[in-house]
Amino acid sequence: MTDSTPAATRTLFSLTGSRALVTAASRGLGREIALELAGQGADVVLGVRDPDGAAGLVGELRAFGVQASAIRMDVLDLAACRSAIDGAIAEHGPIDILINNAGGGIDAPALEVTEEDFERVWQLNTRSTFFLSQHLAKHMRGHGGGAIVNIASQAGLVALPGESSYCSAKAAVVHLTRCLAVEWGQYGIRVNAVAPTFVETDGTAAALSDDAFRADTVDRIAALHRIGQPREVSGAVAFLASPSASLITGVTVPIDGGWTAR
Repeated sequence: MTDSTPAATRTLFSLTGSRALVTAASRGLGREIALELAGQGADVVLGVRDPDGAAGLVGELRAFGVQASAIRMDVLDLAACRSAIDGAIAEHGPIDILINNAGGGIDAPALEVTEEDFERVWQLNTRSTFFLSQHLAKHMRGHGGGAIVNIASQAGLVALPGESSYCSAKAAVVHLTRCLAVEWGQYGIRVNAVAPTFVETDGTAAALSDDAFRADTVDRIAALHRIGQPREVSGAVAFLASPSASLITGVTVPIDGGWTAR
């Protein structure tokens, strides 16, 4: 089948008319993703721990001509997150894009990981992704569907020594993405994920400042042999959230310069 839509009216990459929630949006990948979505025309709600501290980013988003706001969200407190989301929907209207960006890990050998360490990593990455997706999906199914993009990691696809708890949590996010996609497709809700390699952000700056670690990382990024840039992740996220990806669901896209192809 060919698409006879005139070229001038094709807006598959546009997110105009959409409203997105990005968790952990104040810095790093979350910040870049929020800017990317706004640049594509989406209104953006920032889920951050300190809404007042996100005022500058809200201003940058509004400069794209979209609506933007910040709500207080700590993904370890799911009840407060649900309340904040409901308040944002009541004030601004339905949210049809969710970017589950919140996460984090610890650097510790598996023999030294405590139950508290493991539980916190699981809550940050997997529990938050599941229950925030669940809550937004209940809204989305009543408004014609939506798109959820989970920020997984190459750590969910390959083993990284010293990061067993993080690897297992992100592997769960990868498979959860498939499960939710299969269940929620009937409601018009697509669920996908991206799995980035090491990207230049304030969160990775300390590790990548170690010359030996950086050299080893660049070597392991087996095809392109360079550290990623935030825009190389945010562009893929915007694509998966857009109508261009309307037949894509249940997929995790490695953005890893070839690391997992090795």
